[in-house]
Parts: sequence; C-alpha cells; structure tokens
Amino acid sequence: MRIRLFSWLFLMLMICSLSIGFCISALSGQCLGNQQSLLLQLKNSLVFDGASSTKLVHWNQSVDCCSWEGVTCNEGRVIGLDLTNESISGGLDNSSSLFNLQYLQHLDMAYNKFSDEIPSQFDKLTNLSYLNLSNACFTRQIPIAISHLTRLVTLDLSTDYFKCKSRYALKLESPNLKMLVQNLSELMELHLDHVMISANGYEWGTALSSSLPKLRVLSLTYCLLSGPLDSSLTNLQSLSIIHLDDNNFDSPVPESFTNFKNLTSLSLSSSGLNGTFPKKIFQIPTLQTLDLSRNYRLQGSLPEFPLNGSLRMLVLCFTNFSGTLPNSIGNLKMLTLIDLSSCNFNGSIPMSMASLAQLHYLNMSNNNFVESIPSLSMSMNLTTIALYNNNLSGQITSTRWEAFVNLKFLDLRYNSLDGSIPISLFSLPSLQELGLHNNQFSGPLNELPNVSSCLLETLDLSYNNLEGPIPMSLFEIQSLRSLSLSWNNFSGSLQLNVILTMGNLSDLDLSHNSLGLASSKLKTYPHFLINQSMLSNLDLSNNQMHGEIPSWIWKLPHLNSLNLSYNDLETLDLSLLNMSSLSSLDLHSNQLQGQLLVFPEHAKYVDLSKNNFSSVIPASIGNFLTNTYFFSLSSNKCNGSIPISICSATTLVVLDLSDNLLRGTIPQCLFMMTERQGLSTPDLGVLNLCRNNLSGTIPNVFPSNCRLQTLNLNGNQLEGKLPKSLAQCTSLEVLDLGNNHIEDAFPCYLKNISMLHILVLRSNKFYGPIDCRGLNGSLSKLQIVDLAANNFTGMFPIKYFSDWKAIIDDIIEVEYVLNNLQFGRFLPVSSPNPVIGGQESGTNTYYQDVTNIYYQDVITVTMKGLEAKIVKILNIFTSLDFSCNNFDGSIPGEIGELKSLYILNLSHNAFMGQIPPSLGKLSKLESFDLSSNKLIGEIPLQLADGLIFLSVLNLSFNQLVGKIPRIKQFATFSETSYEGNIGLCGFPLKENCTPKEPRSLPPTSDETHSNSKNAIDWNFLSAELGFIFGFGIVIGPLMFWKRWRICYYKHADDIFFKMFPQLYIRIENRQRRAHKNQGRRH
Repeated sequence: MRIRLFSWLFLMLMICSLSIGFCISALSGQCLGNQQSLLLQLKNSLVFDGASSTKLVHWNQSVDCCSWEGVTCNEGRVIGLDLTNESISGGLDNSSSLFNLQYLQHLDMAYNKFSDEIPSQFDKLTNLSYLNLSNACFTRQIPIAISHLTRLVTLDLSTDYFKCKSRYALKLESPNLKMLVQNLSELMELHLDHVMISANGYEWGTALSSSLPKLRVLSLTYCLLSGPLDSSLTNLQSLSIIHLDDNNFDSPVPESFTNFKNLTSLSLSSSGLNGTFPKKIFQIPTLQTLDLSRNYRLQGSLPEFPLNGSLRMLVLCFTNFSGTLPNSIGNLKMLTLIDLSSCNFNGSIPMSMASLAQLHYLNMSNNNFVESIPSLSMSMNLTTIALYNNNLSGQITSTRWEAFVNLKFLDLRYNSLDGSIPISLFSLPSLQELGLHNNQFSGPLNELPNVSSCLLETLDLSYNNLEGPIPMSLFEIQSLRSLSLSWNNFSGSLQLNVILTMGNLSDLDLSHNSLGLASSKLKTYPHFLINQSMLSNLDLSNNQMHGEIPSWIWKLPHLNSLNLSYNDLETLDLSLLNMSSLSSLDLHSNQLQGQLLVFPEHAKYVDLSKNNFSSVIPASIGNFLTNTYFFSLSSNKCNGSIPISICSATTLVVLDLSDNLLRGTIPQCLFMMTERQGLSTPDLGVLNLCRNNLSGTIPNVFPSNCRLQTLNLNGNQLEGKLPKSLAQCTSLEVLDLGNNHIEDAFPCYLKNISMLHILVLRSNKFYGPIDCRGLNGSLSKLQIVDLAANNFTGMFPIKYFSDWKAIIDDIIEVEYVLNNLQFGRFLPVSSPNPVIGGQESGTNTYYQDVTNIYYQDVITVTMKGLEAKIVKILNIFTSLDFSCNNFDGSIPGEIGELKSLYILNLSHNAFMGQIPPSLGKLSKLESFDLSSNKLIGEIPLQLADGLIFLSVLNLSFNQLVGKIPRIKQFATFSETSYEGNIGLCGFPLKENCTPKEPRSLPPTSDETHSNSKNAIDWNFLSAELGFIFGFGIVIGPLMFWKRWRICYYKHADDIFFKMFPQLYIRIENRQRRAHKNQGRRH
C-alpha cells in the first residue's frame, strides 16, 4: 500500500512539472506586441526579392513572430535575427526599427546586397554579442558605433570580391583598427577580410595584442597590411586560428610564433614572406592546417615529425622550400591534403607515405624528386595524385591501381617513367583525367576492358614511345572529351569515321605518328552522327593522310580548330571552306593544289603555306579576313598582284606571302596597317613578302606609332631609296631588305631602333662610307648584320658598333635566357560587360582571355660561300658580314672586343696591313673569312691559339707570308684556306719553309718593358748591318767604277731581252719613229 502511495505521488509530481514547464515554455515563446510590430516595420522598410527570400517573405501579423523563420526569442523578446541570403538590396536607414530591438544579442545579415554604408545607429544594440555583416556589400567607412558594442564576442565584416564585385568595399581609416577594437575586450573572433586597413605591422599588431586578450580567431586576409609581423601578437595566447593571406608583409615569420600553444590553423599564403621559416612551428602539437603557399622568397625545410601529429593540411606550394622529405612524414596519420608543388624539394619520395590512410589530395609536382613512385598502398581515399614535372623513373606497374576506387585525377607527365602503361588504370571507376605524356612509356597499348563504365574525360599519352595499332576500344569511351596520342610510334590503319561515334569528344590529337589515316569509302555520313559530334579541335598532322580531305570534316557543327599539316593531301573542296565555327585552319606542308577562291570567313588563324596552289589571290580576299590575325600563303605558286582589298583585313597581325610569284607594287596601305590603333585593335606586326617579283619603291608612309616587328622584303625587284619614316618603327626586330635594287647611302637613322636584332641589306646598291657620327641611339641588341655585296667604301665603321652589347658582352648567355628570336603577341579579346576592377561597363578590352600569335623568323646567312637558312635564330647567334664591298684601310683591332661573335666575313674588300692579333680574342668564332683582300705579314699565333671553335677559315688570296701555325683548329684546315698567298709555307701547303728558329708568341708588354733597359736585340741589329753591307757592295762599284757600270747594264739588258723579247721590239720601234720625227723637224 505504501508502495502504491509513493507511486501515485511521484506520478502527480511528474504531471505538475510537465504542466509548469509547458506553461513557462508557452509564455517565453509568445512574441511581445512591440517586438512583432518592430519586425514588421523592418520588413516593410527593406527592399528584397520575394522570389528568392525564404524568411522575410513569410513574416505576417497572423503568426506569432517568435515562430517566424530567422527569429529567435527569449520570454517573448527578440534576441536573435538571421536574415542571411535574403536578397536584400538598397540601404539600411539609421531610422530603421532594427535599432529599437534592444534585446538583440545575435544579428546575422550576411550575403545580401545593401550597397550602402553601415548605419551609425548600431551602438544602440548594446546587448549584441554576435554581429555578422559579411558579404552584405556594405561600402565606405566602418562607423565608430561598432566599437561601442562592448559585449561583442564575434565580429564579421569581411567581404568576398566575387560576391560584391568590389575588392575593398569597406575601409578602416577614421576610425582606424586601433579605435575599432579598443573597447572590444570580450571579442573572441574578428573577421575583416577584404577591408582596407593599410597599416604597418607595429600598428595593427599592437592594436590587436593590447585590446583583445580573449581573441581566438583572427582573419585579416587581403587588407593591405604591411610588415613586419609583430612578435607582440604572441601575447594573444588564446589564438587558435590565424589567417593573414594576401597581404604584403615583406618580412620573415618571427620565431616567437612557435609560442602559440593553442594554434590549430595558420594561413599566410601570398603574403610576401621571406627568410627562413621556423621549423618548430611544424611541430606545434595542436596544429592542423598550415598554408604558406605562394610566398616565393620564403625558404625552409621540413623537420622530423613526431608520432601521431595533428597536422591535416600541409600547403607549401610556390615557395622556396627545399631539401629532402623526412621519412617521419609518415607519422602524420591525420594528413588529408599535401601540396608541395613548385618548390625545390629533391631526393626520393619516402616509402613511409604509403601509410597515410587518410590522404585525399597529393600534389608534389614541379620539384626534383627522383627514383620510383611509392606504392601508396594504404592511401585508398586519394582523389588526386599530381607528381608531374619531376625526375621520377621506373615503372608504375607494381602499384595496385585497381584499389584506388576514388581516384579522379592522375597526373604523372614530364617524368622519365618507362615500361608499359597498366591497363588497370582505365578500369578505375572514378578516374576522369589521366596525364602520362612526356615520359618514356613503350610497347603496345592493349585493348581496354569495361570501357562502357569508364568515366574518363581527358586522356593524354603523347610524347612517349608507344607503338602498334591504337586500340579501337579507346574510341568507345563515350565520356572522353579530350584525347591526345601524338608524338608516338602508333601505326596501322585507322578509319576516321570512328571519330563521329564519340559524341562528347571535343579535342583529338593523333599527330606525329605513322598512322594510315583514311576515311571509309562512304562519301557522306548520317546527319545524326555529324550533328551529335561535339568535336571542336582536331589535329591529324604529320601522319600518312593522302588524297582528298574527307568532306564530312567540314560539316562538323562545332569544329573550331583543324590541323591537317604535314601530310600528303592533294585535293580540297574549296567550297566547303566557308565554315562559320572554324577559328583555326592549318593545312600547311601538303600537296594541295588548284585555285583559291574562298577562305574561311571567321577564322582567326589560316595557314595554307607550303602547298601547290597556283592561282591569283582573289581580289576580294579582304572580305574573308575581317577577323583573321594570322594569314600565310607562303611557299606556293600564287601569281598576279597583291590585292589592295587585303588592307581591309584590319585585324591582321601576321601576313606572310613569301616565296610565291607575286608581281607589281606593294600596296601602300599595307605599311600604314602597322599603326597602333589602341589596345582593342590589333596592328600588323609581321610583314613577309620575300622572294617574289615585286617592284617599285618602298613608300615613305610608315606611321609615327608604327608597331612593326618583322619586315622581310628580301629577294624582290625593289628600287629607289630607303624611306626615312622606317625609323619610326621603333619596335622593329628583323629588317631584311637583301637582294633588291635599293640605291641609297647607309641608313644611319636606324640607330633609333633600339630593338633591332637583325639587319640585312645584302646585294643592293648601297654606297659610300658608313659615317654615323653625331647621331644618338643604341644598337645594343643587334646580333646579325649583313651588308655584303654593296658599294660601301671607306674604313671599317667600328664606332658605329661600339655599343653592340649583344656581341661585345661575354656574359650574354648569362644575361639572356636561351631562346629563339620569334614574334609573339597577346591579343586582347572584347567581351560584353566584363567585370574590371569591380565595376561593370560596356564592351571593354581585357586580358583574361587572349589569343596567342607566334611567328618564327627565318634568316639566311652565308658561310664558306654557301647560303644557310636558319629557322630558329637563337638570341646568342651573332654574325657580321661586310664582304664584297670596297672597304679599305686596316682591320681595326677593336673587332677583337666583339667577344660573342660567331661569324665574321670581311672578304672581297681592299683591307690592307696586318691581321690584328687581337682577333684571337674572338673565342666563340666558328666561321672566319678574310679572303681576297690586301693583307700582309704573318698569320698571328694568337689567332691559332684563341680561335678554338673555328670550323671554317679562309685567308686565301692575300699577301700573307711566313709559316702557317699548326696548332689547335688551324691544324685541321685544308690548302684552300691559304691558297693565293705566295709567301705562306708549311702544312697544308706544298711549299716547305726554310729552317729557322720556331716562332713563339710575342712577349707581353710587361716583359718587353722589363728587359728594355739592359738587353740588345742582336737579331734586329745583325739584319740591319747585313743589309747595309750588301747594299754597299752592289751600289758602290756602280757609282764609282764606269767600266763595271757599263758591263752591268749590258748583262742586265741581255737578261731582260730574253725574258721579254716582244716588249723590247716595241720599245726599239718607238725609238726609231722618234729619230725619224726628229730628222723631219730639223
């Protein structure tokens, strides 16, 4: 009975407590009248998109406000308001009823579009502990009112550039950061990302450390903060998260940062850090995330990691970290992401990394890792493996690739991996991108299993040694968007119609193989196959295609780029060329023939060079090239004149009509197209009309802001003078006017063109001395000068080339990055309403997407009498050819200062005197020709000793004497290098030298000076005495002994008569006629 009584009492107590709780709950949840009224006033004052709103749109008077979405109450009072992502626009007025919600503790208005300044009435909300206005697109100065919210625990005023379209919408100037936080002693989280603070390290560092003792989260990314990083920040011992990315500290990370005992996340990417990063920071026990990426001057190395470290994310990409990876990296069992790309790490990848079971992302690309790839056998959660551009070697067949069921991206390109490609890679159920190109994989590629379930979108196996037929199962992967098998040894026949069955394929590159590519015998293909094709880029170049280009190619609706170059194609249905989608067409180096009637109307790149087209260029060609940047018809058989309509192609940047049969004059408007019109309008940068039959003069119409970089008119019939307006083309790098009939003095005004690399005036009628004294300018980049076969006279113009740094500086290879001389230009693309600097505008020019235009310059140089065409002109290749002119005087010794010269040709002039020994300083010289001059003396030993790379030497047909030096390169040349010098002897000539003391290198000036006081050179003295004695023996009797004189003249006369009898008969006849004439006069 007692038990029942207690049970009954307990039950009654439970019912009463539940009833009281329900009553209290009901009372606290009921919205007070004034609170609901204030909220409805707030709703009515805000401008928002009802279709996007999920909260405000449902607020109405018939429902208790405490049950409204986004509203939190306590005892009927509104203490929390969440209006995030409500599409609110316009402003928030200072008179807003929001500021009358005096009990408000939590306010979140993030992700709206207020586009006005933060109201100054926020200080009325004195109970606020949480304020989030992030990405609400407020603008201008943050008001001082925020600093009066002394109960704030969390403050977030950060802005996302992509959300608000403004990089620095908010700023902290007056008040500044110190004034903002001086009263916020309770603050634990501060987010001011993308707020313009513009303070140095001591200012913002001390402002935070002195006012925010409880701070746990600090996020000040992209705030224009400068350094140094102040060590006073370590006073904030509660700090757990520090995000200071995208500032410019220009300082090292203080060693004191190792004292953050509660640090879990440190992110300092793109902050201009330098110096050596403290190793102990890696070893902070609580650290989970470390991001130091894109601090290019930050150095450091990885320490030994303790067991069971907390690190989950390690991002060091694009820094100067170096050294080897410690084996203890395998102790970081919690690691999910490692990005060490683009650093300077070396050594092997530790095998211990195979135990990182939590790893999802691995990127160690662009380093110097060697040896094989570890198996990563326990990292089955990996979605990305990027190890490209290292020195990894060995095979990859030992890895159990089939176990990586989550792998989406595998990039191993640019290594030295070899062996066969595991077929299991193609069976991975999640793999989307596979990059194995630029390795040494070999052998056949077998047929692929289960291609129907394959999700592969990008496959690149190019630049390997794969061979055999291409497996047809590759073309059954319906998800493939990009397939590149170029630069392998694939062979066999491939029917091109299989391409049409791949509905998603947009990029296909099978170039540079040995494939027999052919279309089927069908002339047409089903329209549904053609129309469903997404193919936009097709590259079948350098294979064995022949005959006719398949007509279905021209009907592909999305084809953007087509490259069929380097094949044996012969016929082209020109009526199909007018494709609206085609942007790039490359058919060069085929056997295409016939007449050119139409061109692809919208293409930006058109290359039809090196074919057999034999028609005139259509008079309306300009109408087809209205969008074309690159157009080449070179090396065909086109005839007739250049149509003037070509000047209507105002977008042309490269025009190459060289090596044809064109005649007539050059349209004057072509030269005027080189004028810079502005960023949005391209201008002609390359004009190549060489090796045609063009005539007339070069018009003097080059504009004042000429942007021409290459002008090649070599091999025509041009005449007249060189236009002086050419000097206005200050960007000119290549000027080739050789093999014409231009008659003018040397164009000294070219010194104004400081960018000039190549100057060819060969085989014209230029005349006179080269005297450019008194003219300013620099030719510091000039590397090839060819003035041969003209009528230049006078002394060698050494002063004109005194600033020729490209061949004077011996450190040219250090200062210049080894590269080819080529034309390159980024072309702007117009886009409607792009976003520039946070402001929307009309059609503007920007460089986010650009078209890259490249053109390889070609030059012809003469070596050993033979012309050699150089296709890739290295920026260290230098040549000087003044041959076949009328230069005279001595060869200047200053030429020896042109230390980087590779070719020197001064042949067929009238140079006199001795060969300067200083030419032996031309240590890089490979071709040296001084033939057919009037040089005397011996060959300086300095030449033989210094010209160690010489492969071509010609000193023939001069007046050189003495023994040929037989040392180093001079011992390898044949007789033709020295012929025509009667006084030369020794190998390789047949004339032997009379024995005498062997020549040695002349003494240095110091040695001569030191011995001049005490020594007498008896060699010179004995020669002088011998000459005087012999001269006296012969001349003395002739002067003082008459009988000896008569006898001497008689014998000498007899000798000359025997040598030249005809000459004596003529002289005797003239004497007789003279006597007869004298007799008549008398």
